[in-house]
Amino acid sequence: MRTKQYHAMLSQSKALLQGENDPIAGLANLAALLKETFHFFWVGFYLVKGNQLVLGPFQGSVACSRIAFGKGVCGTAWAQKKSQLVPDVEQFEGHIACSSLSRSEVVVPILVNKNVVAVLDIDSMQLNDFDRNDITQLETLSGIIGDWLIAWNVEHF
Repeated sequence: MRTKQYHAMLSQSKALLQGENDPIAGLANLAALLKETFHFFWVGFYLVKGNQLVLGPFQGSVACSRIAFGKGVCGTAWAQKKSQLVPDVEQFEGHIACSSLSRSEVVVPILVNKNVVAVLDIDSMQLNDFDRNDITQLETLSGIIGDWLIAWNVEHF
C-alpha cells in the first residue's frame, strides 16, 4: 500500500497548484511529482481537444500523441467518465500499446463541470501494480485538479 506516499503527494500537489494559473505548468509539475514519488514507469496527462485526447505533460518514455474517444484505456475512461484499473494490459481489449514495457495501467478522468477535460494515465512495468487504494487516492487528486481548473476558469484545453 502506498497510503503514506499518497498522503504526502496530495498535500504537496495542493502546494504546487496554489497560485499557479497556467494549466500546462501545473500538470507538468504534477506529472513530475507522481513520477518522483512513486517511480512509476510512465505518468502523464492526455487533454481533451475536440474528439480526441492529445498528449499533455508527462514523465517517461515516448508516448502516443493522440487517442480517439472510446479507444484504449484512456479513451474508455473518457467515454465512461470512470476510472479504469487494468491489472494486465494484455487482457484489455483494444489496449493501445505505446510501450511494450507497460504491464498494468490506471487511468483517472479529470472533470470540470461534469465534463471530462483530461485524463491522468499511469503505467507500470509490473503486473497488478494498482489496486482500489490507488484509484481512490488518484480520484482525490483528480478532484483537486478539477477544482483548481474551475478556480482559474479553465473549462477546456
